Amino acid sequence: MKKIAILISGNGTNMTALLNASKRGELDADVAIVISDKPGAPGLVNARRMGCETLVAPYASGLSREENERAIVEAIVERDVDWIVLAGFMRILSSSFVSKFRGRIVNVHPSMLPAFPGARAIKDAFEAGADYAGVTIHIVDEFVDHGPIIAQEEVAILPGDTEETLESRVHAVEHRLYPKALQELINEDI
Repeated sequence: MKKIAILISGNGTNMTALLNASKRGELDADVAIVISDKPGAPGLVNARRMGCETLVAPYASGLSREENERAIVEAIVERDVDWIVLAGFMRILSSSFVSKFRGRIVNVHPSMLPAFPGARAIKDAFEAGADYAGVTIHIVDEFVDHGPIIAQEEVAILPGDTEETLESRVHAVEHRLYPKALQELINEDI
């Protein structure tokens, strides 16, 4: 069984979806550790409640990205993790981190990349008057919200939508699509 590390910064709803998929047998992976850069991330509480080992690796000002990533790298290497899964991890990884784990870092992004990269994708799509938002699962490279696309699905922006209703539907697609796409990667990796 492949081992994964899940990196979060907030509520960890995608992390929870992945953990639930693993418990149901839909994701053939063992979550070796959940890591957050935010000590107060609500997702950490849920991860612990679901029986996962957790680590808080806060980023300190004045340190380089590489220095701040040191604890994350050590935790991943110590646990012999096969896949690093970003699930709302709101940090840009250093090129040395990406290089060390090249082809083994997966991210979920709430748009149909390359459209609307960045931290405000849903808001940007909504404000641009786009017909749809979406979800992209991709392999991480050195560029922000870039890299080989594994799966995508459009989410229509409906008349009367608010950012909140759109975000809710985008999250529902993420929670369904991410475990499935990750399982496909694991199947190819066997």
